[in-house]
Amino acid sequence: MVDLTPEMAQLWTSLGPWVPGRARILQFVSAGSGEGASTIAREFARLAAERSRRAVWLIDLDLAVQGQHAAILNDSKRFGALGPDAPASPDGSMFFTVQPPLRGPDGRPWSDARYLAARQAGGRNLWVTRFRRELLRGPQQPHIAPSQAYWSALRQHADVVVLDAPAADRSTTALAVAPYADSTVIVVAADEGDVKRTAALRDGIIAAGGRCAGIVFNRAQVETPGFIRAILP
Repeated sequence: MVDLTPEMAQLWTSLGPWVPGRARILQFVSAGSGEGASTIAREFARLAAERSRRAVWLIDLDLAVQGQHAAILNDSKRFGALGPDAPASPDGSMFFTVQPPLRGPDGRPWSDARYLAARQAGGRNLWVTRFRRELLRGPQQPHIAPSQAYWSALRQHADVVVLDAPAADRSTTALAVAPYADSTVIVVAADEGDVKRTAALRDGIIAAGGRCAGIVFNRAQVETPGFIRAILP
């Protein structure tokens, strides 16, 4: 496992200033699959948890795969053991809706919040979400909901909220969530030669009402991993 602490500290500084008492929501995404956005999001969340007094949330927006929960579960040496499932919504709101709704014995639809759990990593400030796909029945599928409610509620209980969005080449989730994040960081593999799709992602985020903080070039595949941050024009 590559230790990216120095690089994440540099990114933390470059994204400042950090305002005490106000949670910042940061989204990480790449234009193409396999460029390392999930690794950067996870490592940034780990550093944020070390530097924050209140909770840091790592929310995996890829509700089909949930790679963040699996990665932390399998790297307990660095992140610590995961605690039991806990509610992931402070007030019952949620950033997705499951359709068609499942109804209980009383005929009422299940709350969407029942499908998302949070687990504390190593007894520290870091919480990682897990979408409970095992609760889905038949044709049920989650869909991202265009609502500010969940993000506003979560801000009251965290210092930093890190969003790991699925790559833009297979999902539009990053565009749907961009308006509710303070900023989006685009991760690009250092050997990625197609700058057009990265530019298209940037333009899409801005057109959706989001703010693009910059790009991070991922060089984690070479012997000396590192990142170069550049503000997008």
